[in-house]
Amino acid sequence: MTAFAAAVDALFADPNLGREATYAPANGDPFPVSIIPRRADAITEFGDARLWSETTRIDLRVTDVPNPRPGDSIEIDGEAFLIQGEPIRDRERLVWTVDLRPA
Repeated sequence: MTAFAAAVDALFADPNLGREATYAPANGDPFPVSIIPRRADAITEFGDARLWSETTRIDLRVTDVPNPRPGDSIEIDGEAFLIQGEPIRDRERLVWTVDLRPA
């Protein structure tokens, strides 16, 4: 295990950052995962206008979910979300960032 992988595991295990969730592939059985919620707002430029939108983003470890796909669902604290758009991996290929929408 690399130092980066060990650091990622420590961050996801930290009770102040990491949270438990349930991941359910579109064609598979649900399983528990650790996530780090982001829930950041996004500002999108469209011509001269700036559009604000509330977003829900989370980070998932690649070791927990090797291939997240749009349409897969994630339950966080009893609230269900669907992955929208393509997940993006970090530079070290250890963490997925996924955009979610309410299910």
